[in-house]
Amino acid sequence: MTKMTYREAARRALREALRSDPRVFLMGEDVGRYGGAFAVSHGLLAEFGPERVRDTPLSENTFVGAGVGAALGGMRPIVEVMTVNFSLLCLDQIVNNAATLRHMSGGQLSVPLVVRMATGAGRQLAAQHSHSLEGWYAHIPGIKVVAPGTADDARALLLAALREPDPVFVFEHAALYPMEGEVDETAGPGEIGRAVVRRQGTDLTVITYGGSLPKTLVAADLLAAEGIAAEVIDLRSLRPLDTATILASIARTHRALVVDEGWRTGSFAAEVSARIMEGGFYDLDGPVQRLCSAEVPMPYARHMEDAALPQPATIAAAARAMLGRDG
Repeated sequence: MTKMTYREAARRALREALRSDPRVFLMGEDVGRYGGAFAVSHGLLAEFGPERVRDTPLSENTFVGAGVGAALGGMRPIVEVMTVNFSLLCLDQIVNNAATLRHMSGGQLSVPLVVRMATGAGRQLAAQHSHSLEGWYAHIPGIKVVAPGTADDARALLLAALREPDPVFVFEHAALYPMEGEVDETAGPGEIGRAVVRRQGTDLTVITYGGSLPKTLVAADLLAAEGIAAEVIDLRSLRPLDTATILASIARTHRALVVDEGWRTGSFAAEVSARIMEGGFYDLDGPVQRLCSAEVPMPYARHMEDAALPQPATIAAAARAMLGRDG
């Protein structure tokens, strides 16, 4: 195991992919000379050249469409869209082309496209750069959606995405890039569609993913100091969603709290809650609870941004309330 940042782990995966498969190339906004908006692709242009690491204009619909075309032509493009908010400009290419062409061609066409983008808040980047919209993409049949919450998964899930015959969208939480973790560089690709129990517990299950995972683990430590054993599930994959792991945990703990940085109304947390109610209702000792971001455009001011997001203290408070230990 090697200790490295989430950013470096993603870079290692990109380097491995570019070295091992001549069909792989990276393109997107500032991925070349600038080294990536979040420095993930730093050094790759010098190593692999402008044919394999391509800067694009600020035209998301155009270059994502070019990625779809390249994938149809037999290449393995990795497209970086910088931030999730900018991806709204290319929804036509995603929803009407990338996600549908296999179905509309009767299985004759494959679109092995990987799209990476930063998601989430916590860096004072204001309302046009900070939202968590990955739940919207999990709604779309024909694509897969992953959200790595650890440095090891930043590498493993990106490598797994490159083995898929259909589009995979990788949501990398911007606040995680400087976070360090242990990475197994000898391991192969991860498994898309499988959640992981990050912490064992018996009193309640806390379900989360991506940028909320470290906060949830801190909250679990706070609760442990009070004698509350919270089980923490890292979803890792939003589509497909590993419902079996969630329900198995609920059967042990009998309570569920879903932590999701997206807005509460129409949230991915609501989907998880519905799956639990459909498959695990009789295992529950109380209603499923959701903790989401405030339903406002993400503020710029640090104290307001912090207040709008789920935090370790608010996660722990929600868990205490579910157990009737809120004072």
